[in-house]
Amino acid sequence: MKQTNAGLKQQKPPKKRKNRKILQNWQLYIFVLPAFLYFFIFHYIPMYGVQIAFKDFIPTLGIFGSEWVGFEHFTRFFDSYYFWDLITNTLGISVYELVVGFPLPIILALALNEAKDGLYKRTVQTVTYAPHFISVVVMAGMIIAFLSPATGMVNHFLQFLGFEPIAFMSDPAWFKTVYVLSGVWQSTGWGTIIYLAALAGVDPQHHEAAIVDGASRFQRIWHINIPAIVPTIVILLIMNVGNIMAMGFEKILLLQNPLNLESSNVIATFVYQAGLLDAQYSFAAAVGLFNAVINAILLIAVNQIAKKTSETSLW
Repeated sequence: MKQTNAGLKQQKPPKKRKNRKILQNWQLYIFVLPAFLYFFIFHYIPMYGVQIAFKDFIPTLGIFGSEWVGFEHFTRFFDSYYFWDLITNTLGISVYELVVGFPLPIILALALNEAKDGLYKRTVQTVTYAPHFISVVVMAGMIIAFLSPATGMVNHFLQFLGFEPIAFMSDPAWFKTVYVLSGVWQSTGWGTIIYLAALAGVDPQHHEAAIVDGASRFQRIWHINIPAIVPTIVILLIMNVGNIMAMGFEKILLLQNPLNLESSNVIATFVYQAGLLDAQYSFAAAVGLFNAVINAILLIAVNQIAKKTSETSLW
């Protein structure tokens, strides 16, 4: 009994043990500090301004001096004639991009992993990675030039095959496809890097044992490689679904014109138009906050589903 009491006295409180671990690993905390400061300064502190979504914000009066209007701006957005058009266009492009663009880096990574190291593999990797480094402005200019009905190489090729030229950039029906496929071309190669890194951790002995057992290459890919990257796939899927409403407005804005506005007007471009061009700061903040809340709900929901159906989740 005396030994037990002595042992309890010698045990350090949890808080002291935690502080001691922090002091022992101070180098790691300093390493993480820049990232923490970045998110705190540029992502958390600006959240103070979210309250203008609930006010009739006037810059000369400031946030505190502006009148509180509650959910008036949200109600105005929900009752507007363009609400469902914006939601449909945003979800349409995002889901289209997720369905088409998400599996391709996985397929390409599995294919490159099976290729032997050499000139062919390095060439394919370079060609597929290179578009990622093209700026959005240059990419939009290339798309417009390539798809021009009069001078674009795509329409010249269609005419060579006997088809009529297509006005891709002025036809609303083509906008989503042009946006998604150009994005796939630009990002697929770069997206394979993280999957190739996961595949590099597969123990070669598993493949050697499978070959001895008579497994084909496809069977080894299906039963060894794919299970190895499933946790990575789940994490990236959660993050992609969580950002399904948060597409950037730069590329869409550069490809947008009055003729394709029916399909290209999304929440991001609407917030830009209302907030920066029309100076409706409170209304734009309300629309942006609504968009962020939907993303947060989707992220939490998908993470919970992943946690219940697999052992992998963000938290």
